[in-house]
Amino acid sequence: MATILETRGIEYAYADGTRALSNVSLTIEAGRKIALVGPNGAGKSTLMLMFNGILRPDAGEVLFRNERLDYDSRSLRKVRQRVGMVFQNSDDQLFAPTVYQDVAFGPVNLRFPPEKVKRYVGYALQYVGLSGYERRPPHHLSGGEKKRAAIAGILAMEPEVMILDEPTSNLDPATSEEIMEMLDELNLGGKTLIISTHDVDLAYRWADEVVLMKDGGVLRRGSAEEVFGDLELVRDARLKPPMVVDLYQELVNRGLAEGKKPPKSILELCDSLEGGERRCAVQGAKRGTIYVCNADELLLENANELVGKVDADYTGAMGTRAKLMAEEAKIRVDFTYGVIDKCILKALAGKSCLVLTSQGMMGQVQKRIEAYSQQSGEEINSVDLSSGSNGRSLPIDRDFVGTKSLK
Repeated sequence: MATILETRGIEYAYADGTRALSNVSLTIEAGRKIALVGPNGAGKSTLMLMFNGILRPDAGEVLFRNERLDYDSRSLRKVRQRVGMVFQNSDDQLFAPTVYQDVAFGPVNLRFPPEKVKRYVGYALQYVGLSGYERRPPHHLSGGEKKRAAIAGILAMEPEVMILDEPTSNLDPATSEEIMEMLDELNLGGKTLIISTHDVDLAYRWADEVVLMKDGGVLRRGSAEEVFGDLELVRDARLKPPMVVDLYQELVNRGLAEGKKPPKSILELCDSLEGGERRCAVQGAKRGTIYVCNADELLLENANELVGKVDADYTGAMGTRAKLMAEEAKIRVDFTYGVIDKCILKALAGKSCLVLTSQGMMGQVQKRIEAYSQQSGEEINSVDLSSGSNGRSLPIDRDFVGTKSLK
């Protein structure tokens, strides 16, 4: 993959003499999900502020698509359209009298035509689930809504890269998972994502690559398994291992697990503990079916009838638009985050599940189910309810499929 961002030997010290970055050289490939991980004071936030020119290095250089960043007004405006940043504290980013004006601020300053500003603001607000909030004052929003509004303000500028400083800070667990799921959907749509966090559990399960930082430098870079598998290095960075890795290591020490490869999720942990004898005992046991429906194609007035025809034991909703569809149609939703793995666990127990998701996430659901089946040897039957699907389909009238624009 092509390099989209790069730093070469950058150094930076704040006005009081505090050295924040020391000889940091890093390449970011397009389309990846990168997590900068480290304790407070590691230099994560400072490095992120370098990526779109908010801070200028004392030495070294920053490149976007192999072109060196210049720091004149015209060049900075151009790079900040392509590399957008969402700050840790949403109140630092939301300052206009209304949500619409806040989201429109970037496109207006980029001199988008008025009609394009209106169209892109509407698209961004719909994407993050804030349609209808245009006239609300930002300070009347909840913490999760403020985070969504801040993300919408960046989306409206059509960035190639999105940088988020501590994206789940001060959010409740369910909202945090929904924000990370939204970032997954953006990544599947082609955006490069960079987050900073000291939440090792989040970074472990989410990132394609982890950059471990300490005292302004990079200790190690690699896959989540490689970085967090080095327990001594993680402790040297004043962090703890991800909970699932810590638990797995304790099970290995007690002889209850084999210790081959740490799991990345509860699903993988359960599989590793099941062992050969248990797996043989459940061979041939009834498995449930996972039905997957593209909520973007589903007519709202037919949603409940579809749910009734499928008659699933559990229903999950992935993505903002799918959750809005379920809410408008008054469909009971059992899972709103961690949906795919939860449905796989239920299928292994013989229960059927319906997953409502967006067009952008359809492939991710099928890919995860297929990958699990290949890795575990368990055949999980999935049925694609989308129109024009080449996969196995349920005999459901195609009148259910159509175009639906949420209000």
